[in-house]
Amino acid sequence: MGRALGSVRARAAAGATVVVALALVAAGTALLLVLRSHLRDQAGLQAEVKAREVAGQIATGTPYEKLDLPDGEDRPVVVTGGDGRVLAVGEDVRAVDGKSVGKGAGGSGAGRSADDEDGEDDGARLKPGEIDDDVDFRDGSADVDGKVAGYRFAAVEAKDSRGAEVTVRAGSALAPEEDAVASVRDAMLIGLPLLLVVVAGVTWLVTRRALRPVEGIRGEMAAITASTDLSRRVPVPSSRDEIGRLARTTNETLAALELSVERQRRFVADASHELRSPIASLRTQLEVAVAHPELLDVPGAVVDTVRLQRLAADLLLLARLDAGERPADTRVDLAAMVREETSQRVADRVPVQIGELAGGEVAGSRSQLARVLGNLLDNAQRHAAGAVRVAVAREGEDVALRVEDDGPGVPEGERERIFERFVRLDDARARDDGGAGLGLAIARDVAVRHGGSLAVRTGSVFELRLPVAG
Repeated sequence: MGRALGSVRARAAAGATVVVALALVAAGTALLLVLRSHLRDQAGLQAEVKAREVAGQIATGTPYEKLDLPDGEDRPVVVTGGDGRVLAVGEDVRAVDGKSVGKGAGGSGAGRSADDEDGEDDGARLKPGEIDDDVDFRDGSADVDGKVAGYRFAAVEAKDSRGAEVTVRAGSALAPEEDAVASVRDAMLIGLPLLLVVVAGVTWLVTRRALRPVEGIRGEMAAITASTDLSRRVPVPSSRDEIGRLARTTNETLAALELSVERQRRFVADASHELRSPIASLRTQLEVAVAHPELLDVPGAVVDTVRLQRLAADLLLLARLDAGERPADTRVDLAAMVREETSQRVADRVPVQIGELAGGEVAGSRSQLARVLGNLLDNAQRHAAGAVRVAVAREGEDVALRVEDDGPGVPEGERERIFERFVRLDDARARDDGGAGLGLAIARDVAVRHGGSLAVRTGSVFELRLPVAG
């Protein structure tokens, strides 16, 4: 069990770690993409601002050789004419996208041609001194003072004061963006394993603490199994969670098991006691018959044998009922069964009177229901003064079979106790008459198995109530 609990903890920790890892990887990837896009947009904006600043100087008539161009590696600028010839270039800028951009060099591909992508002449729609509102963003590389790096370029079309078309292409270095993304990525690569270790550790500890009561329950159950002491109970944690409910259900199961075992022990003890008397009587009679054959009490031996047979049959039926045997699913007409069973009771001490027999079929085993009727009639015969009456009535969705005698009746405080096994209100008289205190217990068990009930409605009226067959 310890290994199983450890496996549960390991699986919980591994599962939580995998889920968190997937979530962090997805979130980290999205963060890097958003960060990269934002930094590229920011670099493009910076390049556009610088390109428009230079284009503004050109539009106001500043000579190309006097343009205020930024220097250094962060903002390379190239100004080209409509024919692609380089008119001005930032300090130390040697090449863009691998093509030389020295002043006066041929077309570098940096600017747009006289006809744009839709075939419209940009120069025709711009007047001298105007700057195009459109911006063309592209990624590229530039060689500044012998160092080649990546840039985000913004290209802006303009016309100088004389109407000459020019393209200003300014770049913003992507190195800061790449460095920022790399820094965030490195931080995530370092922090992610540490975070996963923390998640796994916390999950392990939390799961271990949550399963600690389960180990207590397991240990107590093992002790109960070893000691066979069903009176012991497992510890119930104070929390009202699934484990608490498990502990309470386990204790309820132990209580039911203890009651069942105790009931079985009493049953075995009482059965042994009941069997001992007729067996001892038979043995005595047989021993006397061996020594003195003329003294053999054959009728008494037959009575004891019949008593043993009935008791064995009762014990066998109770064992089958306790094993959960379900009755046969056949239709039984209670009124017809009463007529047939009572017609065979010709040797009863008190004749059985037949009352109203209303029609009504129930589902179940006819033999078991006949046993119930026989046990109720036997009980009435033992206690009746001079009358026993049986009737069947239809009441709503139930059929009620009632057996009544004119005896003293059952005291109100004993009306449930008489349905317990081996219980006799008059032990001496019941034993002399051959009763073992099982008839009413069997009758109620059969009634319950058939979905009905058996109870004493008044002092001497026993009522079997069963649902009508659907």
